[in-house]
Amino acid sequence: MQEFFQFKERETNFKQETIAGMTTFLALAYILIVNPAILSQAGMDKGAVFTATALTIIFGTLMIGLIANYPIGIAPSMGLNSFFTFAVVNTMGIPWETAITGVFIAAILFTILSLLKIREKIINAIPQNLKHAVSAGIGFFIAFIGLKNSSLIVSNPDTIVAFGDLTDASTLLAVFGFIITIIMLTYGWKGAIFYGIIITTVVGLFTGMIEKPAAIVGSIPSLEPTLGVALQPENLANALSPAVLPVIFTFLFVAFFDTAGTLIAIASQAGLMKDNKVPNAGRALLSDSTASMVGAALGTSTTASMVESSAGIGAGGRTGFTAVIMSICFAIAIFFEPVLSIVPITLTAPALIIVGAMMASEAKAIDWTRIEIAIPSFITILMMPLTSSVATGIALGFIVYPITMIASKQHKDMHPMMYVLFVLFIPYLIYSA
Repeated sequence: MQEFFQFKERETNFKQETIAGMTTFLALAYILIVNPAILSQAGMDKGAVFTATALTIIFGTLMIGLIANYPIGIAPSMGLNSFFTFAVVNTMGIPWETAITGVFIAAILFTILSLLKIREKIINAIPQNLKHAVSAGIGFFIAFIGLKNSSLIVSNPDTIVAFGDLTDASTLLAVFGFIITIIMLTYGWKGAIFYGIIITTVVGLFTGMIEKPAAIVGSIPSLEPTLGVALQPENLANALSPAVLPVIFTFLFVAFFDTAGTLIAIASQAGLMKDNKVPNAGRALLSDSTASMVGAALGTSTTASMVESSAGIGAGGRTGFTAVIMSICFAIAIFFEPVLSIVPITLTAPALIIVGAMMASEAKAIDWTRIEIAIPSFITILMMPLTSSVATGIALGFIVYPITMIASKQHKDMHPMMYVLFVLFIPYLIYSA
């Protein structure tokens, strides 16, 4: 096992990988609750989506761990499930059966692009400075998610966002978790992020801030209402209509660059990047696209490599064994939905804030002395948290980059693929707006 996952080469061990896997599980477990809640608003059966979500996470995460040796969790994208429900189904009026078939078709296209290694070539064509910007941008993005989840940052009609209410019990619990975690980190405790979540949960239960579960074990809901709907001939025909094709393109485009950005960030954070290339990128991308296909067939929206995986990296995860532990945790979690549902998203907020700070340090590797590099890098970093989208941040930064390179007469140093991305990103931004 140690040789298969390259423990020695990546300077890790069984205990460290196990703690990392459990840490990422805790950071991602909310998806089992949130994803069914969102997709049920599109008319899908909530119980079936819960089971489909869990099985998809198990399959995708296990696959990327065993095939690509990456410590990454694959799960339904929290942005694309909202797009699926609120934009495609509720606003455009497309039935969920047709929309989920669109997800399946997009996943097939994902898989073809992965097998042809087109996705891998695109990732490797991105300049080193922009890769650092993507990593730093995701760091700020997930830190912002953590701040919102803890209510330390709240919406404000006058200033857009404002500081939250420190008298709120859940916010105070998040602050406690943040403080106890950074204390353990400064003392050099490995697994501090994981222990921080556990300690905060125990404190919440003892103080009554978190309600005790009504039951420990629950029944597994049936998949029947959603299983195989995406494969039905009539739904396939409807999904290929002109009205749905732009939706399929959006599923494909956003998930492509969400995953690409996360893969770059995780590889960089874990110290796996070699010669500006992401090792085993093709296998990782194939794992993601296959998981999307399986997920759609089971009954859930497009999957992506999750940015919350960085919590496990911060806890020491370096190999696919971290992903294997995650999969085992999710397999067990299917039976413990009543217990899982009591843990608020608030408790994972400190982990996201701290890991976001760690990832933001990638910005130091950007050549800020060159304006043609600094501006697109800054746009990439800034727009991820401000638009709540990794793909949009990448799109805006990658549009600006060719402009500054051409203006500085350095266009010959730019990979031709960057021109292709420039052309593709403009209609994407117009459509998504």
